[in-house]
Amino acid sequence: MTDTVVVIYSGGMDSFTLLHKARADGLNVHAISFNYGQRHVRELDCAQEVCQRLAVPHKVIDIRAMSDVMAGSALTSETIDVPEGDYQEGSMKSTVVPNRNMILLALATGYAVTVEASAVWFGAHGGDHAIYPDCRPEFVEKMNAVCKVSNYQPVAVEAPFMHFTKGDILALGLQLKLDYSHTWTCYNGRSNACGRCSSCVERLQAFAEHQQQDPVAYEAHY
Repeated sequence: MTDTVVVIYSGGMDSFTLLHKARADGLNVHAISFNYGQRHVRELDCAQEVCQRLAVPHKVIDIRAMSDVMAGSALTSETIDVPEGDYQEGSMKSTVVPNRNMILLALATGYAVTVEASAVWFGAHGGDHAIYPDCRPEFVEKMNAVCKVSNYQPVAVEAPFMHFTKGDILALGLQLKLDYSHTWTCYNGRSNACGRCSSCVERLQAFAEHQQQDPVAYEAHY
């Protein structure tokens, strides 16, 4: 029997690669996405289109009712400017959504029990560690321990890219011959990617590292 996993799929570059890795590994994949009021909600359109094309079961869960307890982030508030430049800058802390990954993983774990999946995968990677506490190894280890005992059916929490750089993730995607035009990474939700926010900068640096042209259209390059 093929193992089943639930992939938290935002529609961005990392989770897009993760979804395809799970399929390439021969796993039975269920995808779950969340609308938590993010400015870049158009990433969900990418997720829906990809899952429809791949015939991957896909749930989009609207948790905007929780916005009052996940407030104060540049990713969810139109009154807080999205910081530009490198990920290591202190201003990037303004993009932290309070307790986001714990909330999303808890919901995804419930879905995993429902579809009898053995694990939940999410796309945290090494470049996230400096800014996001809920993308660090300690967090994943403890969530994994909790989710294995919180139901009659143990569910593992796994972050296969935990020790990958963005460049490493892209290298895997290129090996899998993925088309990244079907992703949205920019923290702004405009027609074209801004090219200046930290998410765009990190993505563009990864493509430059591999001497590749990013297929997404940009307003500018930082």
